[in-house]
Amino acid sequence: MIPLRDTVRSRNTPIVTFIIIAINIFVFAYQSMMPREIVAEMIFNYGFIPVRFIDNLFNPFAYIPLFTNIFIHGSLIHLLGNMWSLWIFGDNVEDRMGPIRFTLFYLLTGVIATTFHMLSDLSSYVPVIGASGAIAGVMGAYFLMFKNSRVLTIIPFFPFFFPIPAQIFLIIWFLTQVSSGISSGLAGSLSQNIAWWAHIFGFLGGVFLHKIFLRRNYTNRRSIF
Repeated sequence: MIPLRDTVRSRNTPIVTFIIIAINIFVFAYQSMMPREIVAEMIFNYGFIPVRFIDNLFNPFAYIPLFTNIFIHGSLIHLLGNMWSLWIFGDNVEDRMGPIRFTLFYLLTGVIATTFHMLSDLSSYVPVIGASGAIAGVMGAYFLMFKNSRVLTIIPFFPFFFPIPAQIFLIIWFLTQVSSGISSGLAGSLSQNIAWWAHIFGFLGGVFLHKIFLRRNYTNRRSIF
């Protein structure tokens, strides 16, 4: 199922969501213009590598990739899929949190996602990149914050649109991640192209932590905190 849009309209302009999408597009555009060896070096330096992090726990610079990895993508499809999901779910979550709280929430769930991916394979030398863990956190928050929302979806190869309750859509998505994570673990392929456990724990981070970041008074008036 491919989500097209949700039925909840935000009251305020999602400034941070726009900025995050713009940064990701800018970084990918920069990657696209650079030679392959420069891109490889960029991913090595700013992607998150579990073994490198563990070997440098007391080096402050080792923590930088925990944040920078969520702004780097490996392909156009990777970028578009993540940014589309952020666009659908991020504006409403930002609306309820406010720009500053939403920024902190997004970065925190991204770090949680990356950390749990690391714990799934401490010996991995494969760089982790992509915003999907942080976006999974946004989806986890949306799951509990907008219980009456629906997501208009389309099934590939079938020209039909289905309005599905958002909670059902997100449960299906989450169970798919869990199933894939378990399957990859049983197959002994934890160091793979898709960080399933980052998605799973990013989502759970959003579920359990989102209330901390909600604005005290949600009104029509714009607020940044």
